[in-house]
Amino acid sequence: MRVKNSKREYSVWAALTKGDWATKLSALVMGLGCAMHKQVVKGILIFAVEVAYIFFMVQTGIGCLAQLPSLGENETEKVWNEAKQIYEYTQGDNSLLILLYGVAVLFVTAAFIIFWRIQMRESYYLQRRMEAGMHINNFREDLKSLGHQNLQIPLMTLPMVGILAFTVVPLVFMISMAFTSYSKEGDHLTLFDWVGFANFTRVLNLHGNIGRQFWSVLGWTIIWAVFATFLNYILGMILAMIINRKDTHWKGFWRFCFVLSIAVPQFVSLMIMHIMLQPQGAMNVILQNLGLIDSPLPFLSNAMWARVTVIVINLWVGIPYTMLQVTGILQNIPVELYEAAKMDGAGPATIFRKITLPYMLFVTTPYLITQFTGNINNFNVIYLLSAGGPTEVGDTAGKTDLLVTWLYKLTIDKQYYNIGAVIGIFTFIVLSIVALATYRNTGSYKNEEEFM
Repeated sequence: MRVKNSKREYSVWAALTKGDWATKLSALVMGLGCAMHKQVVKGILIFAVEVAYIFFMVQTGIGCLAQLPSLGENETEKVWNEAKQIYEYTQGDNSLLILLYGVAVLFVTAAFIIFWRIQMRESYYLQRRMEAGMHINNFREDLKSLGHQNLQIPLMTLPMVGILAFTVVPLVFMISMAFTSYSKEGDHLTLFDWVGFANFTRVLNLHGNIGRQFWSVLGWTIIWAVFATFLNYILGMILAMIINRKDTHWKGFWRFCFVLSIAVPQFVSLMIMHIMLQPQGAMNVILQNLGLIDSPLPFLSNAMWARVTVIVINLWVGIPYTMLQVTGILQNIPVELYEAAKMDGAGPATIFRKITLPYMLFVTTPYLITQFTGNINNFNVIYLLSAGGPTEVGDTAGKTDLLVTWLYKLTIDKQYYNIGAVIGIFTFIVLSIVALATYRNTGSYKNEEEFM
């Protein structure tokens, strides 16, 4: 009888249809198949997991799932206590906790189902080995294998649990908020309901206040990300090329001057720039004292001025990073390419366009995509420099707000958690589409082994 080497090659369907009585009964009494196939300790541990899950569901889980469709119905009420002659408050439902616990129970149930499938395949695998007269590991040998051929299991278990608990579950919880009325609007912070796609419709509606602001912020976010990314990239590359020229002296000194801006915490730099660019700040005072302007320039109070200002300040902050990133790559471009181009009569502009830029794009495209993604989520530069302003009366988003800063304002300042969740989803969609579409159409992805 041929026995497959990997447990993954055995399906649950095969275990249910071709397994012996112990394997089939494992669908109800988990661990029975392992116990009957010479792995008693493992079978007991698997059965203990089933008992723990059933106990958890009976005690807590079923109640959490039962409340999930309604998200609670009982409001907190004030009741007069005749005996004590005081008002007392009856505890009502908290929709936020109901949603959180419900999502957590769904994940626990999904993990239990996966565990059930694994133990079914394990039982059938042991059955086949026993029928073929092959050796079956005892519990001690299984433990020993965790330090050798199955080392990935103990090493990956804790990181996977951490990712699920602190990344995936909160992400699903946040996505779920987008389909509820969880907001300060209408006083739905304690008790709220499911509203389907109403929040998405509200955000995408061009004629509504929120929808109008969304499309404006989305357009500016894309414009900002394009300018902030590619200007930093090109200017940082040109700066690195100038410093790397053979005729440039004191290369270390020039690099030190530009890297010095990195050493200063970005928080401090941006706050100082915010103060300097105020109507009575140092920048306007100096320009007025020199007679170059008659009245303060609206660096942060006019929409167009503010947008240009944040782009320029971001260049000052970001160019040194790009310069360091590309310096080593520039030094690795074959000198023969430049010498051959000069012999053919190519000028500096042609050499940059035909040799330097294509080589740099081939190597640094993943970095460029990372920068683009980082600029879409560049909370610090926007919020610390302009706070998203200027903001019109009645709006929740300013003229320089990105999706991420608007999301912060909606959730922290306005407590529109449902709309904030929708904005978070759309931000993820925009980033995913741009990053994947861009990367899959570049030489870094299509020609990983060579530079053309």
